Amino acid sequence: MSKRYLLFSAVLFLSLMFQGCESIPKDALRMNEATIEQRRLQTRVFDTSDEAQILSASASLLQDLGFTLDKSETKLGLIVASKDRSAANAGQVTGAVILAALFGTPCTYDEKQKIRASVVTHPVYEGKGGTAVRVTFQRVVWDNYGRITKLERLNDTDLYVGFFDKLSKAVFLEAHEI
Repeated sequence: MSKRYLLFSAVLFLSLMFQGCESIPKDALRMNEATIEQRRLQTRVFDTSDEAQILSASASLLQDLGFTLDKSETKLGLIVASKDRSAANAGQVTGAVILAALFGTPCTYDEKQKIRASVVTHPVYEGKGGTAVRVTFQRVVWDNYGRITKLERLNDTDLYVGFFDKLSKAVFLEAHEI
């Protein structure tokens, strides 16, 4: 092969490779308003810089709420917990049985669910300092055949407000060793 052919091939290859590259849009990494509002709901800042104390209070609170701790890493400021619950709904089961009887369709209904909570802490350096705590709740629902029917984040405002109210009390009790 001639050098001219190799040079032409290299230039053609490079031009085709870079032709597909586009610039990143300005707002590509900007969060939309809904995401910002969810983060506000899921995050609170506590006046203490003792992350271990907040993680301990969070772990105790999750256990009081019926969760089992799956993973905990104090150095990273992370707790993951879960609990198994029934997802059976009498109306859904009745409807599935009636449809199965009338049309011969399989009787499918939600049977069980796993609710997962993740707590992440990190220090806040702006202003007066403190520790930010973010909690998220998710659930996975399986039907009576073991298939996943729902995989969703729980966005109930009362759930998050209740969690942080209880966590505030738990942090206070931990700080005062009550």
